Amino acid sequence: MNAQLKPQAGTAASLEHLTVRNSYAALPEDFYSRVRPMPLQTARMLHVNPEGCALLGLTPEALRTDAALQVLSGAAPFPGGESVAAVYSGHQFGVWAGQLGDGRAHLIAEVQGPQGSWEVQLKGSGRTPYSRMGDGRAVLRSSVREYLAAEAMHGLGIPTTRSLALVASDDPVRRETMETAAIVTRLAPSFVRFGSFEHWYAQRRAGLLQRLCDDIIDRFYPECRAAGGTGDVVIARWLAAVTDRTAALMADWLAVGFCHGVMNTDNMSILGLTMDYGPYAFMDGFKANHICNHSDHEGRYAWNAQPAVAHWNLFRLAEALQPLVPDVEMLRDAVRGFEAAFMTHWRERQRRKLGLAQWRDEEDDTLMDGLWRQMHTSGADFTLTFRALAGVAAGDTGAFLDQFADRAGAAQWLQTYQARLAQDGLPPEAVAAGMNRANPLYVLRNHLAELAIRAAEQGDASEIENLLECLRNPWESRPGFEHYARQAPDWSAGLVISCSS
Repeated sequence: MNAQLKPQAGTAASLEHLTVRNSYAALPEDFYSRVRPMPLQTARMLHVNPEGCALLGLTPEALRTDAALQVLSGAAPFPGGESVAAVYSGHQFGVWAGQLGDGRAHLIAEVQGPQGSWEVQLKGSGRTPYSRMGDGRAVLRSSVREYLAAEAMHGLGIPTTRSLALVASDDPVRRETMETAAIVTRLAPSFVRFGSFEHWYAQRRAGLLQRLCDDIIDRFYPECRAAGGTGDVVIARWLAAVTDRTAALMADWLAVGFCHGVMNTDNMSILGLTMDYGPYAFMDGFKANHICNHSDHEGRYAWNAQPAVAHWNLFRLAEALQPLVPDVEMLRDAVRGFEAAFMTHWRERQRRKLGLAQWRDEEDDTLMDGLWRQMHTSGADFTLTFRALAGVAAGDTGAFLDQFADRAGAAQWLQTYQARLAQDGLPPEAVAAGMNRANPLYVLRNHLAELAIRAAEQGDASEIENLLECLRNPWESRPGFEHYARQAPDWSAGLVISCSS
């Protein structure tokens, strides 16, 4: 999990004071359609994220104005921005889906912030030429979940899109039942995804494929070109870099019990970010094959399947780049590096979680596999089990063993683990402190998001605010947040999370 700098408070008092550019809109118009958002009719600002504001150099108060509400509800243009919807294609649940695109999202500006440039995108902002049969809207339920998830992942140090603001409305939207529409404003250096490249490969437009590669490499992977070589060498080097970022992201996800739920190639960021939060979940009771998406009937995107799916998706990206790299083996070699890269990242995440000084591959792989088996058999709470393991390092075994139905089996594993810790000979207090920086106390459990949704449906954003405050620092126990660290209540087992949003 990557440490991230916290941005300083912004100073711009309004959107008009920001430095705006439109890099994506500067590409040929083949890449997008110029289309304005469809405004919500009864919009109200439900929540403003101060950390998102700081990324753009804004004060939070700048978004609590009628003028900002007009922009973020789709009723007015972003000052200096150009509103576009991007086209892309992709594989969905392993099947080629053809042309997709931003069916309910509008990229409205790119802002040069204090520490980098951020694209500003409205999600749920109405129909576009890529909406197909959709209505272009997002419901409040899914918008709250995305808004919270992005910030929760950032708090965990995991690369992710970010949240800026959440606009609610009374506008009716029909899903399984009648719900209300909302717009979440999200931020990313780029929203380009694997499917963006697949699109031009499928269209047999090698020139546009090259243009997109050049744009992404020059803006986000300049080291790949700076290392020299012909164009095909640069692209293969860049693919290897994307592969490594994706491998690191998968290790990050597994390490906190996160399931994305819908890892289609059109939901895979070319920058290695977590994006497109839909039927995601942070696991409660551990099952290695846990499926969070009710629509995933075959478990394609189960927790333990995510690295293999990411690898498969990378091969689809490599296929899309074939017109630019005559020697296909160069592309295959770049993607074949995924397994070794993932194991390196994954072992490092596990080393931190166990509090070991270094990872002894065979011995510690066996040790860790034993813990996963015990957790799977007992359905032990993912987050609380690892958090309690830090107590073991400090001499308290009770809280850890309490997580297991098979206490005898867990106790036997614990003896092996304690012997392994003793071999390192590190001070127990230092080991425990390090483990508490790798094993969060707070995660965005489904029932916590559900409680925030229920309050938001009544116009109350206080639970969103409380959760964000808690999840900004998920590592340290703090007064007032005790209920966020508890096991999920029984009623949460009935929550159904699907692709519907």
